[in-house]
Amino acid sequence: MDTLRTLATDRDIPWNQVSGFHLDEYIGLKAGHPASFRLYLRENLVARTQMRSFREIEGEADDPEAVCRLYAQAVREADPQLCLLGIGENGHLAFNDPGAADFQDPEAVKVVELDDACRHQQVAEGWFARLEDVPGKAITLTIPAIVRVPRLIVSVTGVRKAQIIRRTLHEAVSPSCPATILRTHPNAMLYLDRESASELNLTAGVQAGE
Repeated sequence: MDTLRTLATDRDIPWNQVSGFHLDEYIGLKAGHPASFRLYLRENLVARTQMRSFREIEGEADDPEAVCRLYAQAVREADPQLCLLGIGENGHLAFNDPGAADFQDPEAVKVVELDDACRHQQVAEGWFARLEDVPGKAITLTIPAIVRVPRLIVSVTGVRKAQIIRRTLHEAVSPSCPATILRTHPNAMLYLDRESASELNLTAGVQAGE
């Protein structure tokens, strides 16, 4: 929220030259649902700027596979240069949970099943009242589509993310913790607050460059 608020109020950014995309959306969730990522970005970024364009993932479309193909084509043609993202409590990037993440994925956009840890996070953060309310499937950009972007800015806050930040920075690079792939990216910047960094030994250094 702080990142988007800062960007939206920065008058030096030439928003009329910026074309945007978002990384993921639940399948079957209408754009007006409070948990919809489209609604979130409309309210917190698009409506507050004069963006040239913003392409949305149509999660409620009848043919999710067709949505994936068209969205992947649009992303390829746009050739994004900057990606803003976070890290899920299970290490997911976008909706690439450990069971769905594929570092060699041939697809740029795909349908995935959300694991229990991901769905519990959505309830814990207040987006849904019950686990049963969280959709079981989503459309997401894949790991290769994300890491192809030349510059990544990763913002992670809160004590609930402390364990996964430790794993991200110190575990072997593996789909079992998808966020570890960020350590192989030549220009990924990770921003933490004190709470999300609370399980790190900040004097020990971080292994990188695998």
